Amino acid sequence: MAAAPVWSVDPRTGKQREQVAVEATAQEVDTAVRAAHEARGALADRTVRSAFLRTAADKLQAAKDQLVEAADAETALGPVRLTGELARTCYQLRAFADIVDEGAFLDVVINHPDDTATPPIPDLRRYKVPLGVVAVYSASNFPFAFSVAGGDTASALAAGCPVVVKAHPDHPGLSELVAHVLRTAAAEHGVPAGVVGLVHGFEAGIELIEHPLVAAAGFTGSVKGGRALFDAAAARPVPIPFHGELGSLNPVVVTEAAAAERAEAIGAGLAGSMTLGVGQFCVKPGLVLVPSGAAGDGLVKSLTDAVSDTEAGVLLDHRMRDNFIAGVAERAQLPEVESPVTPGAGGEHTVSAGFLTVAASKLAEEGAYDLLLEECFGPVTVVVRYEDEAEATGVLSRLPGNLTATVHLSAEEAAGEGRGAEILQELTPLAGRVLVNGWPTGVAVAPAQHHGGPYPATTSTSTSVGGTAVERWLRPVVYQGAPQALLPAELRDDNPLGLPRRFNGRLER
Repeated sequence: MAAAPVWSVDPRTGKQREQVAVEATAQEVDTAVRAAHEARGALADRTVRSAFLRTAADKLQAAKDQLVEAADAETALGPVRLTGELARTCYQLRAFADIVDEGAFLDVVINHPDDTATPPIPDLRRYKVPLGVVAVYSASNFPFAFSVAGGDTASALAAGCPVVVKAHPDHPGLSELVAHVLRTAAAEHGVPAGVVGLVHGFEAGIELIEHPLVAAAGFTGSVKGGRALFDAAAARPVPIPFHGELGSLNPVVVTEAAAAERAEAIGAGLAGSMTLGVGQFCVKPGLVLVPSGAAGDGLVKSLTDAVSDTEAGVLLDHRMRDNFIAGVAERAQLPEVESPVTPGAGGEHTVSAGFLTVAASKLAEEGAYDLLLEECFGPVTVVVRYEDEAEATGVLSRLPGNLTATVHLSAEEAAGEGRGAEILQELTPLAGRVLVNGWPTGVAVAPAQHHGGPYPATTSTSTSVGGTAVERWLRPVVYQGAPQALLPAELRDDNPLGLPRRFNGRLER
């Protein structure tokens, strides 16, 4: 594998700015993985892990100005958006530090022997241990929150797993800066720099997933790229867990009663959600079921007005811009697909927001219109006009898995009148997060959050956001009949670490 230069590119002009690094060779990937593997012991102490995570958050916050400037130069996402994303990333690191300190994620369960049970129960002690080195594949659209110091890295470190990050080519310079901050934080707690490895290059990503010392992987990106890595993870001599977020249409259903009640507000809200971040959010609403008739017409008019007032924006790179323009054009050319506000090229380097409309009857059966059921990355959505409930249900039945699914109900429907509960039941099999009278853009970092969904939204049932994301990098192990003197401290009767646990059937906190 020949080393090639890695350039920082300005998405506003498409021009190279500076050389950041070189693509990693197979030997360099091997070196990074082995260094991470050797760093496992330094993460064994939970006190060290939580302190490391908090110091990393503090140092990232202290370097805010430099990091935001670098991120904006490479992504054009803007200082306001990036400052908020960095704050979210720091909060996430601290939240995982709290989880590490609490210790409930270890799921300690102890059963003393019981000869009266049928069959008899021996002495059993169960908890969870880290898997090992985690390969992290950074996302393009979240240079902080889903990148080098993002959720996959934070949750893996919290679990006690070192990471090797495959940097995203859209922000290589920022990736180097963030990796340096994390390693500096690690050094303050006696943790080797290899605990956070960083490699660049397409081939490096393949070498990483195939490395025998890599124990699991986390990915956020396209269906094509994610599926290729998922297949590679499964084809290894020893397959490994691959937690990938691949793609999502994020359907929205607007009932006739809701459209009649607040068409203008729903239309304006949809416009804000679908154009947020120039439509580059994984939870952007990409297909919206709107009733035919006057109420639906009012919603479409409101959406038209709001989207028409949206300024053209810059996508993360010119490849994405080309794909967006081509994807929109291909969809718009389908018979009887209309473009009330035409999306596409807004200028030499920008794109303009817009939306397409189509009758629900066109999506009833497999065929050319299936393209409308695929995600189109950028500021566009498809409004599907349905004549009755059966048509709306028919479209929903053809959708793949999603991260989110949303329904907008009237006040009466939300109070339990009508089909509100029935629609929720229809949406639940489609997504990992189901919203009522809201918009999916914006994924709160909270203990109850779930950011995942049926394939192709994700390749596993886990979440990449929220406290339970740590579970992806752990495996259970049980000791049977082990003497107290040989047991890990987490499993001893006297509970020297003060962990929450289930002891002989009783929950102890």
